[in-house]
Amino acid sequence: MAFPDYPLGERTIGRILADKARRIPEHPFLLWQGQRYTFAELEAITNRYANGFAAHGIGHGDHVAVLLPNCPEFLWVVWGLGKLGAVAVPLNTAAKGDMLAYFIRQSDSKMLIADSEWADRIAAVAGALPELGTYVFMGPIPNELAPRFGSAAQLLSLKAFESDDETAPPVDRVRHDDAHLIVYTSGTTGPSKGVLCPHSQGLGVGRSISTDYGYQSDDVIYACLPLFHVNALWYSCAAALWAEASFALSPRFSATRFWEEIRACGATQFNSLGAMTNILLQLPKGPEDRDHALRQIMAVPMQQALYAELKSRYGVAVTSLFAMSENYAVTTFVPDDRPDKAGSAGSARGASDLLIVDDDGRIMGPGEVGEIRMRPRYEGSMMNGYYKMPEATAGAFVEGWFCTGDRGYLDADGYLYFIDRKKEAIRRRGENISAYEVELILSRHPAILEVAAVPVPSEMSEDEVMVYVVLNAGMSMTHAEVVHFAAEHMNYFMVPRFVEFIAELPKTATEKIEKYKLKQDALERRSALWDREREGIHIAR
Repeated sequence: MAFPDYPLGERTIGRILADKARRIPEHPFLLWQGQRYTFAELEAITNRYANGFAAHGIGHGDHVAVLLPNCPEFLWVVWGLGKLGAVAVPLNTAAKGDMLAYFIRQSDSKMLIADSEWADRIAAVAGALPELGTYVFMGPIPNELAPRFGSAAQLLSLKAFESDDETAPPVDRVRHDDAHLIVYTSGTTGPSKGVLCPHSQGLGVGRSISTDYGYQSDDVIYACLPLFHVNALWYSCAAALWAEASFALSPRFSATRFWEEIRACGATQFNSLGAMTNILLQLPKGPEDRDHALRQIMAVPMQQALYAELKSRYGVAVTSLFAMSENYAVTTFVPDDRPDKAGSAGSARGASDLLIVDDDGRIMGPGEVGEIRMRPRYEGSMMNGYYKMPEATAGAFVEGWFCTGDRGYLDADGYLYFIDRKKEAIRRRGENISAYEVELILSRHPAILEVAAVPVPSEMSEDEVMVYVVLNAGMSMTHAEVVHFAAEHMNYFMVPRFVEFIAELPKTATEKIEKYKLKQDALERRSALWDREREGIHIAR
């Protein structure tokens, strides 16, 4: 291992940035739109921001909401706050209205730092946030909107927080178990929960990922997923930081620009999340598919077919994992793992204890599907709990085991296979159907770009399967053709009853499909949906 292995007590962002700047000051870390920032510059800039925040009254334990796009300032802000022991609250950049107000209010943020692009959206909820006294904007200060923020509100420019003082705040004021982030869950089954993440959690992720996947100082880790999500912030950025590699940041995922950016920055690794993998595989094939410096792609979740196609088409090693905002890389599938295990999320490698249980808590054997539960083996690797939600925190654990809410199984060798979210499982006539498996099979049709499977209440109790299908540009397909393809490639009970073509799927900024919107649409238009039973299409067993 070429990079240091910092002990738990030293795993704070202030200590690690200072050590990197002292040891390898000229090594490039952040690559952003033609600019390069070295470790020495990283230390100096984040010190200036930390001192700027302190001069404006931010101190240890204060909460600051952050509504910024992918940009260097996101890191300057979040890491500058971390050096003071303040808590950054990165918000989904799509948040607006009641949801935006909820995040800021529930987190007890005393300051909001946002891109001026969203000033109007923020002004619309300012009246519901009397406790929020300071609004800081990256870009022009929206003075024309000032009356909507209230007479007592301060509107400041982010530039005012980059002080001239590059002195590092005392590192001994921040502990490894102090909260660094509050990261909000998706809230699909209730109010979004704020995950309290200590410094050691994200940095521990950086350690495990860079170690398990063999990252080195000459690697370039590319990220186009949003920094407000832990995939980019921990599994790309923190991994690059720990490994003393370079971190190439893109504003957002764009299928048309993706490979151009990969080649331009010399990326050696990137993470692909959800539908992003299938979108990339649907791009036209050509001789340039191997014209890159890539050596690894992390695909989450992963199936055997995706593994084989990524590896053969792009000539790279393919990795995967199982993780959540509440924990870490619970399991990892690494380059040296056997190819026949490629449909898995890997094994725990000593980092976790794993259990699979049924709905009654009975422990399941190898190959039996149930809820995935995990228990960490290392201190400081998990959340400190859900902010101001003690009952939710207590309810997430059973006898010391964290209940993930995901279903899967372990094979005889301890490899974990993800099936789906418990709340996304479709129950049809006594059979549990994985929405993910339905989607994966249908997405293999050459005319289909993306697909989302959702449950629709059945007249006979339980559910019927419905799919929303996005076609590739210039391609055509009938509803019946979708059903017949499904019948040919999946179990009869999985074949969709309802099919709807849609121009694009509603998604979060992290490329996760917002299925609750699709479910609501299906319920409201059920009688108008294309229905294979009404069309007289019979599926043989």
